[in-house]
Amino acid sequence: MRGDSSQLSVVSSQFPILSSQRKRTFLRWLKFNIVGGIGIGVQIVALAIFRSWLRFDYLVATGMAVEIAVIHNFLWHERFTWADRRAARPVQSLVRLAKFNASNGAVSIVGNLVLMRLLVGELKFNYVASNLLAIGLCSLVNFLLGDRFVFDAEENPAAIST
Repeated sequence: MRGDSSQLSVVSSQFPILSSQRKRTFLRWLKFNIVGGIGIGVQIVALAIFRSWLRFDYLVATGMAVEIAVIHNFLWHERFTWADRRAARPVQSLVRLAKFNASNGAVSIVGNLVLMRLLVGELKFNYVASNLLAIGLCSLVNFLLGDRFVFDAEENPAAIST
């Protein structure tokens, strides 16, 4: 038995406990992905409505669907993902929305349109599968932008000039 317990301490010492900052970042990343997962559903439904039912061009449908998902995600990120970084005043929330649209929205729209043009327009892939791939690639950049640029206002008051 004694040998077993010494082996457990050796094994457990190989896995350091996450620092509180890393733990917070990891939990925030999980929340970000939950919101993003719901946002994917919003975007795919909007894309299907605009493309299949309303017969919009796939690029117009993609741009509109992305913007709907961006607004959806901003509202949930502000209330859930970065709830610990509440805006002190309503104007800060509007500034955040502008920053979110300019950063995450731009990455999502440009990234989705470029990838959709390549995957659907050139390679003739399915538009839904192509859109899911584009969303996944853009989300990596968007988390960093959200955490460091959009929702850092309270930790960095100079980030908001109101």
